Amino acid sequence: MDGNVLPFERGGRGDTAPHNLDAEQAFLGALLYENEVFYRVADWLQAVHFYDPVHGRIFQTAADLIGRGSLADAVVLKSQFARDEGLGEIGGATYLAVLMEGAVGTGAAVEYGKIIYELFLRREVIRIGREMVKTAGDDAEIQARALIGDVEQQLYGLAELGSAARGFVSFKQALAQSIEGAAAAYERDGGLSGISTGLKALDDRLGGLHPSDLIILAGRPSMGKTALATNIAFDVAKNYRFEEAEDGTRRTVAGGVVGFFSLEMSAEQLSTRLLADYTGIPGTRIRRGEIEQVEYEALRDAAIEIANLPLYIDDQGALPIAQLCARARRLKRTHGLDLIVVDYLQLVTASRAGRNDGRVQEVSEVTQSLKALAKELNVPVLALSQLSRKVEDRADKKPQLADLRESGSIEQDADVVAFVYREAYYKERDKPREDTPEYLAWEEEFQAIAHLAEVIIGKQRHGAIGSAHLHFEGARTKFTDLQERKRP
Repeated sequence: MDGNVLPFERGGRGDTAPHNLDAEQAFLGALLYENEVFYRVADWLQAVHFYDPVHGRIFQTAADLIGRGSLADAVVLKSQFARDEGLGEIGGATYLAVLMEGAVGTGAAVEYGKIIYELFLRREVIRIGREMVKTAGDDAEIQARALIGDVEQQLYGLAELGSAARGFVSFKQALAQSIEGAAAAYERDGGLSGISTGLKALDDRLGGLHPSDLIILAGRPSMGKTALATNIAFDVAKNYRFEEAEDGTRRTVAGGVVGFFSLEMSAEQLSTRLLADYTGIPGTRIRRGEIEQVEYEALRDAAIEIANLPLYIDDQGALPIAQLCARARRLKRTHGLDLIVVDYLQLVTASRAGRNDGRVQEVSEVTQSLKALAKELNVPVLALSQLSRKVEDRADKKPQLADLRESGSIEQDADVVAFVYREAYYKERDKPREDTPEYLAWEEEFQAIAHLAEVIIGKQRHGAIGSAHLHFEGARTKFTDLQERKRP
């Protein structure tokens, strides 16, 4: 046999593509001869990676037997494949014996496994390329940027250990992942299975920010939703810790790498907020230069200390959703990624923009894409959203799910919907003149609530709704836990 590229005589595809039947035969022979080979490749080699479908079925059957602690050799597999027509066409049970006769050592088998996987990736790249050529030529309705985003998504899937071809996950695998999450929560002594927000009251309500979740943080202008998102992002990056595996990859054990899409504020404005957060010097004074020499030195030292935090800011305005997803994939591939923040939802443009679909349909595409991105990259996506003005017309100004702009799609796609609410915002607008009798009563009431904030959990797919009460310091645009303010 030719060792590299053979006609599709048993593949059934009708043309030629990269494959190596010799490598597949040698690997399977080694696997049946020495089942220990399976444990050397189980993390990355799957049945779908074999060019010959029969070889893929042999591998999967052997993997199932070995996984149950049973022997997988030619004799055992003979009964398993008694009625397999594909195997019968190439020699039946005799073929299994021939495979074992050509067995190679464990080290060589692993190398053959790598060849099988490499050629699978090449076939997938060719398939994606052909589909791209066909779609680009035949479907004039699809915009070029949307096509590029789709292709990049598929290629990212290949780069991430073949996840694009992952398919169904068995209940056994899903249970194992669930147990891992429970173990992580148990080890953290407090039931926190997701990434900590840095705010205990919020963590108690949410259990942290969970991978694959789309979390919507909504509020009226000046309520502090950007400040809260920035506080969370900064805390996650500041607490980033990782373990390095034998293959050189990093596994996050605390905090995380953050990708912050700031569509409204510039990177410079956002970094000023972070400096104010870190140093305690009000952001307005930093921007105006109204600082003392000691404060300037504190700012300079703080900048050095936090300069290397894994917080990456993209401040392009009106960013199309396809580009946002592509940039997030690229960031995960190059630097890692544990949390995505989008500020804010209504400023992200849909790939179908300009086709008269209506704003509701455009927002629906954005939220669906963000949810899909959260699942694809297995990270939480924290997206900020504006509230409609109708909340201002009610006596009770506390926001509700119906107050979300284009609320249907946002509420449907989100795993968590939270609202930032500060009663002081509305109380301040009712301030009477200082020379009136009502002023003293108003001032007393205002001082009691001036720094109180509430994060209202209006929807939580995996938990209860309720409120987290926080302290808010406007000068620093900083949220903290209330109990922290009571400490001497």
